[in-house]
Amino acid sequence: MVNTFAGFYLDRRAELRDDPDWADQARADGETLFVLAAGLAQLVSHEPQPEIAFVRADHPLVADAPDSSLTLLGWFRGARCVLVDIGHASDERLRLELPAAARLEELRPLASILPKDSAGLLAYARALMFWRERHRFCGVCGRATMPGRAGHVLNCRAADSGCGASFFPRLDPAVIVLVTDNQGERALLGRQASWPPGRYSTVAGFVEPGESLEDAVAREVHEETGVRVKDVRYLSSQPWPFPSSLMLGFQAVGGDEPIEHIDGELEDARWFTRAQIAAGEPMLPPPTSISYRLIETWFDTNAATPLRQQPYVGRWDTKREGPK
Repeated sequence: MVNTFAGFYLDRRAELRDDPDWADQARADGETLFVLAAGLAQLVSHEPQPEIAFVRADHPLVADAPDSSLTLLGWFRGARCVLVDIGHASDERLRLELPAAARLEELRPLASILPKDSAGLLAYARALMFWRERHRFCGVCGRATMPGRAGHVLNCRAADSGCGASFFPRLDPAVIVLVTDNQGERALLGRQASWPPGRYSTVAGFVEPGESLEDAVAREVHEETGVRVKDVRYLSSQPWPFPSSLMLGFQAVGGDEPIEHIDGELEDARWFTRAQIAAGEPMLPPPTSISYRLIETWFDTNAATPLRQQPYVGRWDTKREGPK
């Protein structure tokens, strides 16, 4: 099973980003799909079901948009697809010109109800919008930047004065790991103090400079729980656009050290059996997250009933149910 936001939902056609006429071609193509975004919100509709509210080139917000606000995403469902930053439009104009049945919404609560390919496309668009917003000025000389390569690079405008630095979209690699005991019968999960009672998740953290992924796994687990790990094994990855991470999922075997919160990031960490998880203790992350998938992969390897079929499993995104 492919993780949420991942998969071959888009033909990126990166070679076309160097075509100087790409924006004119997109506007002239009556089949082009335009995704409207303002900040980190994107235009969606819930009628008749949740879906991206695509518009065409003749929509006023597209027709009036400068080429600098457009980004070529690729080909989606066989059609050219372009992201349009409409953040410059006034609230009044948005109220008048956005489709009546559509509204600008954040992706996170939509991830589980959108079609999988639509969720992936909006995750991609959200990550690009986040990057563009935070690189409006050159990090070398402070001059304004301007987009190039169909919106996939931001170039310093001071090329004539010796700068001209280029900035490309960046991802923050983060490891996330399901740690089991030596027998594989218990999983190590932790919780932050800011979470509602009962919420637990797998250990995660950002990779630091000069560190391999395996080293980052070992460091993060030890810092957050005091446990030393071995047999670190990569499982899968997930693009996570909140705001711009790439989650790299691992499984590892933990030692017998007592749990200790060395860096103070976690309020609590403990070992949970499959029986405890099946009974609704603890509440698990939503199925859209790689954390849930890591727990599920471990759980299902030695359970008569798969995790998703357990009647009492509680999740962050649903009302908690427990044994009656």
